[in-house]
Amino acid sequence: MKVSEIKVSYTNKNQEKIKIEDSTQLYDLAISIWNMKTIELQEEVKVLYLNRNNLVLGYYSLAKGGISACCVDIRLILSTALKANASAIVVIHNHPSSNPNPSKSDWNLTEKIQQACKLLDLIFVDHLVITKENYFSFADKGFFL
Repeated sequence: MKVSEIKVSYTNKNQEKIKIEDSTQLYDLAISIWNMKTIELQEEVKVLYLNRNNLVLGYYSLAKGGISACCVDIRLILSTALKANASAIVVIHNHPSSNPNPSKSDWNLTEKIQQACKLLDLIFVDHLVITKENYFSFADKGFFL
């Protein structure tokens, strides 16, 4: 019998060590990795992966959706965190409508991700909803207390 071997590899090519300390810094980082030509066109989800010291290991472009929705597979968030040897995550997505207030499904998704992270002892630092000019931080609103 032949069975395929699964290999997991990780390379940290991050030249600059960026330490995350607050949501304003997260927003600035998110804007720097976002395509500003499409931020008001279609919804996207990116995930930042951090080490124990809140240093950014890198980010993963998880999904692109339509005007008002995006499919998020929590298993991909978690599997990528494990592959990157991350200790913490930040989920970031944009609202093309320019309204940073989270929808009911954004709240539900955040709760599901938080529950999944607890199972793997991953710290869910924040979920940011961004627009071109503004953002909403679930952590700032006390969701992660």
